[in-house]
Amino acid sequence: MKYYFDSRIRYSELDENLCLPLHGLINYFQDCSTFQSEELGIGVQYLKEKRRLWVLTSWQIEILRYPPLGERIRTGTWACGFHGFIGERNFVMETEEGEMLACAYSEWAYMDLDAGRPVRADVGEVERYGMEEPLPMEYAGRKIVVPKEQKFLEPVTVHTHHLDSNHHVNNGQYVAIAAEYLPKEFPVHRLRAEYKRQAHLGDVMTPGISQKDGTCVVTLNDASGRPYVIVEFSRKHHIRL
Repeated sequence: MKYYFDSRIRYSELDENLCLPLHGLINYFQDCSTFQSEELGIGVQYLKEKRRLWVLTSWQIEILRYPPLGERIRTGTWACGFHGFIGERNFVMETEEGEMLACAYSEWAYMDLDAGRPVRADVGEVERYGMEEPLPMEYAGRKIVVPKEQKFLEPVTVHTHHLDSNHHVNNGQYVAIAAEYLPKEFPVHRLRAEYKRQAHLGDVMTPGISQKDGTCVVTLNDASGRPYVIVEFSRKHHIRL
């Protein structure tokens, strides 16, 4: 089942170039999937009462154009696969006229909070989401190779404004933090993110960065060097529509 909602780019969402930034795009995608779950009756409160949680494990986002102030947009999402405890989901952002602005593929693990482990979604939940054909984009895979040589920078402490209702760093916030370390004039048209562990209030994340051939990889690591997230930013998109 496909789900869409309409909106207009607001001034409060813009970056210094008067366009929606990358983490703002991610917020639209995440909100879209949340809206769909709420309308299907299997949203935030349902999961809270059932002690379940969908945890994002990876993103692949392709951006053709960042929408500017006032542009009217349509954001959509649908489930495109369920395998064991993993749910797969596509996203799109389009103009009113149907111009593709961005699209994405994501993987989510369904977690039993009391057991602390992934579990299969109930048949009834899967049936409510339905299943649609995957977007015809170039799927790059979940794993991101971290270059051996990285430059490590000043650590970042997790504050309350980084957190979501699950009390860990919001998926978009990881990307926003990682994007702070990109070189100037580095237009991002493809993002891949691999979420490894959850960071909580007070945790300290040390950024590691490397750049080569139009690609920049940023890791946000704990004190022992294990990454919370690996983010790959690329100048070129790889959409085949």
